[in-house]
Amino acid sequence: MAKLELRGIRKEFGEVTALEGLSLEVGSGEFVSLLGPSGCGKTTALRIVAGFERPTGGELLVNDQDVTHVPANRRNMGMVFQAYSLFPNMTAKQNVEFGLRVRGADRAERHRRASELLELVGLSARADRYPHQLSGGQQQRVALARALAIQPAVLLLDEPLSALDAKVRVQLREEIKRIQTQLGITTLYVTHDQEEALSVSDRVVVMSEGRLEQVGVPADIYRNPRTPFVAEFVGTMNRFDGRVEGPDAVAIGSTGTRIPVLEPHGRGVGEPVLVLIRPESVGLEELPNGAAPAGGLMEATVLLHTFLGAVTRMGLESPVGTLIADLPSVRALTLSPGTRVGIRIDPSGVRLLSP
Repeated sequence: MAKLELRGIRKEFGEVTALEGLSLEVGSGEFVSLLGPSGCGKTTALRIVAGFERPTGGELLVNDQDVTHVPANRRNMGMVFQAYSLFPNMTAKQNVEFGLRVRGADRAERHRRASELLELVGLSARADRYPHQLSGGQQQRVALARALAIQPAVLLLDEPLSALDAKVRVQLREEIKRIQTQLGITTLYVTHDQEEALSVSDRVVVMSEGRLEQVGVPADIYRNPRTPFVAEFVGTMNRFDGRVEGPDAVAIGSTGTRIPVLEPHGRGVGEPVLVLIRPESVGLEELPNGAAPAGGLMEATVLLHTFLGAVTRMGLESPVGTLIADLPSVRALTLSPGTRVGIRIDPSGVRLLSP
């Protein structure tokens, strides 16, 4: 296990700045994901850690040793790419042995280590198969075993699941987390898939345009976004311009509809705010024909359903504009488009940011 530290890492490609002073610590044995859209700099950061790119500025330390200018082949990093990058003329076992052979390990040691790792990734029975005889998920397991064979100080994964179908992605990400936990290896994982990052990481680093937007445990990133970008990128969010009505309420929309809040925001009455509401915090009650909403409910009309399995996402037309609500499907399917409903906002799911 190793501790990894990036100190003010900058990277410029001509006039384009890919990283603007990225600073991050990854603890020994920690699983950290770099999450962000294409072009945010996350893969560039990973390639700098691997030694495939040289930073324009800043320092990279492993166990407090400066490795900024150490060549990639001397950094003891294990890398798994989006493309499987297996040698087509080698069996699965020979692919896993490759790094050990380059390092001069004897035949017995190579066979022992490769057998252990193929067992770890569940491919012992396919050790003698060539890449074209394996599925995409199996090939990526071989690539993972090959990266682990050299016993790297840090495991680096660059969107390793993006080429796989949805079901295999879920299975393999769970396997990656199981193996990482079992081995206790320090891991840096790059993805643009928020579900992947939130499900496997000890901490998530959200990036945008070469900058770090927020770092935190997955639950905190989701529940307490600190910037509008994080709020929009991680999960789905209802977003409104509003103003503070007091310590426990804000007004949104042209109608000035009051929304309760629990967050101790410390802002003055009348101050403009960005009001963020998660879809699961929007509760619905069907209104009988001709009945007016009561008890603090806001009237709305169901516009559409998007079936997502156990949850159905609903579009609602309300006095404050379009709202999105997530309901259990067994409940949502009883509220057909055109149904009048009353909306109740759970104040624990309301977040306020500066505009």
